[in-house]
Amino acid sequence: MGLFSAPAFAGNAATALQPLVLTANWAGYLAVGVFVLAYLLVMGEELLHLRKSKPVLVAAGIIWGVIGYAYTQQGMPELAEMAFKHNLLEYAELLLFLLVAMTYINAMEERQLFDALRAWMAGLGFSLRAVFWLTGGMAFFISPVADNLTTALLMGAVVMKVGGKERQFITLACINIVVAANAGGAFSPFGDITTLMVWQKEMVSFGQFFDLFIPSLVNFLVPASIMSCFIGVKVPKAATEAVVTKRGAKRVVLLFILTIGIAVCGHSLLGMPPVLGMMAGLGLLQFFGFYLRKTFALDVARARECAERENNGKSRGQLGNVAPFDVFGRIARAEWDTLLFFYGVVLCVGGLGFMGYLSLLSAAMYSHWDVTYANVAIGLLSSIVDNIPVMFAVLTMEPDMVLGQWLLVTLTAGVGGSLLSIGSAAGVALMGQARDSYTFISHLKWTPVIALGYVASILVHLWLNAATFH
Repeated sequence: MGLFSAPAFAGNAATALQPLVLTANWAGYLAVGVFVLAYLLVMGEELLHLRKSKPVLVAAGIIWGVIGYAYTQQGMPELAEMAFKHNLLEYAELLLFLLVAMTYINAMEERQLFDALRAWMAGLGFSLRAVFWLTGGMAFFISPVADNLTTALLMGAVVMKVGGKERQFITLACINIVVAANAGGAFSPFGDITTLMVWQKEMVSFGQFFDLFIPSLVNFLVPASIMSCFIGVKVPKAATEAVVTKRGAKRVVLLFILTIGIAVCGHSLLGMPPVLGMMAGLGLLQFFGFYLRKTFALDVARARECAERENNGKSRGQLGNVAPFDVFGRIARAEWDTLLFFYGVVLCVGGLGFMGYLSLLSAAMYSHWDVTYANVAIGLLSSIVDNIPVMFAVLTMEPDMVLGQWLLVTLTAGVGGSLLSIGSAAGVALMGQARDSYTFISHLKWTPVIALGYVASILVHLWLNAATFH
């Protein structure tokens, strides 16, 4: 997400101007102050009952307004405009990617897939603790193939359905999903944007990423083992509930898998942004929705037949719930507060990066600190600032590091975001999905436990992959 440096403009013939360094004047100080104030308001969402998108939207406007003023005074307004448009493009790709993922999730929910999955889990006698481990384990092993954001949204939907009014369970399960999804994405080139960046930069080869499997697993298991002790063995009340999915539910799942496959293959084989494949997948869902509407009579007939066969009020009542599938209705139900929050974060961080703060911070760390400590600090930094611009700053500097250190910074940047709910896309998305139960404060209470997993994963990597440090 939007970090600018002079080389970013080197290939543009339209301008030979260099970005201004604004880290030591009033513009930079004001931008940092506004950003800190906005994040403090985000952190206080649970106490203030203020939607998290509001402060960052205003902060983004102020920061880029300051940048525009500073560049206009120097006679370079076009440079600031180019920077803003670049960051806006980064957000547009993220927005459309998220929108498609959320639309598919909502479509699965409308087809009653998660209701059926919840009833199936409870029907098999799965306790809340078993569901905690099941969703966490699935998040860990799915995120290396899909991205951690989509994985978190999918597992979060299951947790919300199973948990019902069990707020403590939903809180811990969401934290577990965030940790698991981020940890699972750290050992695969496709699991996170940062790993993709490191792979494309050829700092780590495809097969070498899997050296991080055990450290990533430890990062997930340590906090999960502790948190699971605070979840009871209660079996959800839905144990006797019988839920039948609506027609086409399984095909929506297959289309979602196909969409992810198109996005991954399009990026890895054709070099196209993943959002291209996601939007193509949205088109496929729209075609399928058209088919469901054209054959809607089958749904009505099936519901009426079921009601007549069972001859009970419950079945007859279900007949009134049958409605045509509307893909645009699913899009409208996307979590727009989360999507707008991402806009604010991308533009705020992009603005600070354009001013030179992230490059300044990275340069100071790698010039004055031991490289191992610097890479550990990168993970801590990524819990506050998005890991993408942080990793971009490191890759732009190209510090002289051995393979083990590149693997270390890949690990820490990937799992460090789990320390805070705002530290990763998965956490931010789940804050919107489970707004009443999973908040910044509720996650912060368990940060010490998550930090144990963070430290343990680093120590395991230093010991298990010691040969890569020579």
